[in-house]
Amino acid sequence: MMTTEAGRPVLTLRPDFATFAAWIRPGSSVLDLGCGDGILLRYLEDKLDIRGYGVEIDADNILACMKNGVNVIQNDLEAGLSGFEDESFDYVILSQTLQAMRNTEYIIREILRVGKEGIVSFPNFGYWKNRIQVACGNMPVSSNLPYQWYDTPNVHLCTLHDFEQLCQQHRVNILERRVTNNDGKVSFSPNLFGILAFYRISHIPD
Repeated sequence: MMTTEAGRPVLTLRPDFATFAAWIRPGSSVLDLGCGDGILLRYLEDKLDIRGYGVEIDADNILACMKNGVNVIQNDLEAGLSGFEDESFDYVILSQTLQAMRNTEYIIREILRVGKEGIVSFPNFGYWKNRIQVACGNMPVSSNLPYQWYDTPNVHLCTLHDFEQLCQQHRVNILERRVTNNDGKVSFSPNLFGILAFYRISHIPD
């Protein structure tokens, strides 16, 4: 197994990790909201030598972050990021957590207050297989939406069009967009054929 100079094992590259890494400058500061077990930050630290911090509420995930050598703060994202100063990070990541936030507008504002740029990813509810399940009378269940309707943490599922309308209404600048499915990047009709959406965002200057 390959290891870094610090003796830590190099994590296996996941396709979504590559998208984040492509948008982040080496040596920059990164805050990962809802960081889970910290493996994304670990990957970015090993590959890009970033200065990373995570925010997580689950105790088991916090322990996993510590085992992975990731700096983590226990906090409920719904309470905001008041402990962080304006533009205290180069990038703030919200990876597949947006759909579980109750106050979507608020967390987007906080991302762009604390970070010079934000990177947001979420499952695309407009994916054609999801549409078929809805048309058949059922809420979608898939690898990206693995929960049943009665036990899902997802409260605000959205399509690409929905998110882009939100950005337009709240003066959020979309710097880049990447949409993927199991075969890679989707260019043709991404709101129909894309499974996972990534957006790099910033404030629109006054």
